[in-house]
Amino acid sequence: MTTLRMRVEQIDALTPTIRRLLLIAADRQPLPAFSAGAHIGLQVPIEGRTQRRAYSLVNAPADTGHYEIAVQLEAASSGGSRWVHQLGTGAELDVTPPRNDFALDPAARSALLIAGGIGITPILAMARALNAAGTQYELHYAAREAAMMAYRDEVAALPGATCWLDGGDPRQGIPLAATIGAPQPDRHLYVCGPRPLIDAVLSHAKALGWPDAQVHSELFAANQQGADDNTDTAFDVLLKTSGLTLSVPAGKTILDVMIDAGLDPMFDCRRGDCGVCTTRVLDGTPDHRDICLSSADHARGDFCPCVSRAASPRLVLDL
Repeated sequence: MTTLRMRVEQIDALTPTIRRLLLIAADRQPLPAFSAGAHIGLQVPIEGRTQRRAYSLVNAPADTGHYEIAVQLEAASSGGSRWVHQLGTGAELDVTPPRNDFALDPAARSALLIAGGIGITPILAMARALNAAGTQYELHYAAREAAMMAYRDEVAALPGATCWLDGGDPRQGIPLAATIGAPQPDRHLYVCGPRPLIDAVLSHAKALGWPDAQVHSELFAANQQGADDNTDTAFDVLLKTSGLTLSVPAGKTILDVMIDAGLDPMFDCRRGDCGVCTTRVLDGTPDHRDICLSSADHARGDFCPCVSRAASPRLVLDL
């Protein structure tokens, strides 16, 4: 895969746990163009392997001289955010070019943008692009407290933007039903943030009658369901094409186990929101945890091994 050699030009602390990095080409050549909602992949050394970690671009697409990302230090990090937080100005790294799985619909005449926590990064890029294009939009940004709200001043300065502080109680945050409202033919909804926010927004939008094609989401935190509730169980997965059977313990994903076995599977986000790793279930009962596939996709057998698991002792995949 083609990579760009880049240099860390500037680092800023946005909150106690979030750092902003401005990246430029190491040879100072022009960077590939991108659209709002795009991300880049940082090549991160973890446990002796180079792994890719995706981070959304925050700057407006018109700002072509650099890429801006903001990285939150995760307590349960597998190493990616810790590695980024150890970088200093002048450090060089390899980056995969921008890719967009969360793009603005060019046909939409208005947009409703909803962000929670570090999920503000692609949403802010969208707001900046919409503002520059003169397209009508609203932006609602929620966090627990002001000290945790990256880009708060930048968001507050945008027309049509509202910041919400809920103190950890979602009932004190964005009034979702009133904010989302009834669907309109030319209006699209975009939400990015932690899973509880996305689930709530999607649930309200569905109840209000929004068509699936007008609702777009991107999960910004790795799926921690198993780590949080300790209900995951081990299971076996048979990779039908290769004839290889692997044991998947409670603390690892199918993708993790495949990589540990020396395989080279296709993947990108590792969060169940891009669909790059999608394969087909041939036998067994899946436990779907992605947010990129529809119920029709699941019914057809589509499956994301980066986050989804098995609800049966054995799963057979078309891999």
